Amino acid sequence: MAYGKIPDSVIEAVLKHHDIVETVAKYVHLSKHGKYMKGLCPFHSEKTPSFTVTPEKGIFYCYGCGKGGNAIKFIEEIEEYSFPEAVRVMAEEAGIPIAWGGAPEGQRGDEGNGERDKLVQAHELAVKLYHYLLMNTTHGQPALQYLRSRGVTDKQIDQFSIGYAPPEWDTLARFLEKREFDPALMEKGGLLIGKQDRSGYIDRFRDRIMFPIWNRDGKPIALAGRMLGEGQPKYLNSPETMLFNKSRNLYNFHHARAAMRKNRRVVLFEGYMDIVKAWSAGVQNGVASMGTSLTEEHAAVLQRNADEAVICYDGDNAGQAAALKSIPILEKAGLKVQVAMLPKGMDPDEFIEANGANAFMREIIEHPVSATKFKLLYAKKNHILLEEEGQKNYLLEAVRIIAVLDSPTEREFYLKELSREFDMSLESLKQDCFNERQQLQKMKPQRDNNDNSWNNGRNENRENRRKSSAPPVLPAYQVAERKLLAQMLQSADTAGAVHRKLGEAFHVEDHAALAAYLYAYYAQGHDPDVSRFIASLQDDRLERTAASILMMDDDMPFDEQLLDDYVNEIVKVPKLREVEEKKEAMVRAERSGDMLKAAQIASEIIALERQLKGR
Repeated sequence: MAYGKIPDSVIEAVLKHHDIVETVAKYVHLSKHGKYMKGLCPFHSEKTPSFTVTPEKGIFYCYGCGKGGNAIKFIEEIEEYSFPEAVRVMAEEAGIPIAWGGAPEGQRGDEGNGERDKLVQAHELAVKLYHYLLMNTTHGQPALQYLRSRGVTDKQIDQFSIGYAPPEWDTLARFLEKREFDPALMEKGGLLIGKQDRSGYIDRFRDRIMFPIWNRDGKPIALAGRMLGEGQPKYLNSPETMLFNKSRNLYNFHHARAAMRKNRRVVLFEGYMDIVKAWSAGVQNGVASMGTSLTEEHAAVLQRNADEAVICYDGDNAGQAAALKSIPILEKAGLKVQVAMLPKGMDPDEFIEANGANAFMREIIEHPVSATKFKLLYAKKNHILLEEEGQKNYLLEAVRIIAVLDSPTEREFYLKELSREFDMSLESLKQDCFNERQQLQKMKPQRDNNDNSWNNGRNENRENRRKSSAPPVLPAYQVAERKLLAQMLQSADTAGAVHRKLGEAFHVEDHAALAAYLYAYYAQGHDPDVSRFIASLQDDRLERTAASILMMDDDMPFDEQLLDDYVNEIVKVPKLREVEEKKEAMVRAERSGDMLKAAQIASEIIALERQLKGR
């Protein structure tokens, strides 16, 4: 059997080479708990570990968000790959040949992937063309001189594949047409624009310095063009396409990733030029969002690769406002946030140009302020501190900022700073802070088991949270279906017995689908292997269901009698439902005064209940 164009043997080899614990441990700190490994889920924010890896079964499962599957599924989810992309990347890492199905690399069987690959090829050619025009033609000389005047070296130009799009209307259009790229697809991919009269196509970028935008694998997926002279827009980015999503992609992520993972720290910049100049200053863990504010999706990508984020936005009002907006997004994702403070009005590129790379690292990057300190400094700008009213209003706002901190030590530290700076009583500031926290506590919704408690974890609140997060009690027949499937996933003989006695007569839709897939899996001669079976599903919901079933703790010995008990519990469901329906009908008959019909229904109910007891 093959999954799409990918042979079964490749799937098996990939899973065999990529141990589930080693694969997950690259992203999640795991600790041993009996036969399981546990850690904080990388797919949702939590304080208490609910993410579990089962080495013997080769699966992961999160009790908090429900994500689960094998090593391939984990890479799919955490890297946001499609199934074929995840298999290809993992196969390459393992040295497994990837030209499956007789198709060349990159042609994996469906039209969507074919178009994506064509667009990546077109972007690769566009990047090479623009870089060549910058470095080797008279057209590119003004752009090259401009870059050099800004302190960008030829080495940096090569490192970031910076280029130049000439002012002509169709330089790239003709270049791609000669190489037989479909212009309609090139428009769909953001490289060309169709003329209004639909008589042809023109280049999207003209007379601009070009910055390629890469995906996490280092493939170019979009472009950004900076205007050379005056005019708007100063930066023009590729539109959203099947390759490029501004809410998820981060500029320079593929370059920065290794450094981010090594020191667990990321530096966030606003612009492309900031990244380029900061790289030469030694900041090799810098990324930037592109044409959009930082999003929760960006933060989730960063959280998988780093523990701390340093925001280094421009020193003007807009940059500082953007930093303030980014702090809660990063903190919500679980990152510790600090802010690198630039002199008013300067951006990182200008600071490096004026003061040098060493000063930038020493004074800015290596000495950021805490997120709370930044909020206090930002708030201070909005008050006239020479006036008593301004001081009072600032102090009240500052206390509100400090009150949200969970740590009493942190709160006291900042309150002492305020006390010294404004010659205020520490006790009065503490009282205001306490009152503010009381108000915050009243406004807080019921918190779940992954959040900190505002009253230092009193037993009654912990118990309430425990009760509120307890899984729902399933009907007996659903429990029986899950127990049977758990055994079927690990035993072909059990699956065969259930097939004979029950077939696909499971009442939960996902359970029936899993049973059908299992029967087919074993019929093709496969041995029990839950990780390999999950790989064959290629359906998110079924993969999660299978992983959830496999995570059930059940030490009860399984035998033929238990199998029959589970089967009986499932097959009697229609009769139980029929009994309930007849009871409702009997009540209706009694209410309408038709006692003869009520007695007849009661007799039918007794007969059905006898049948149920006799099973």
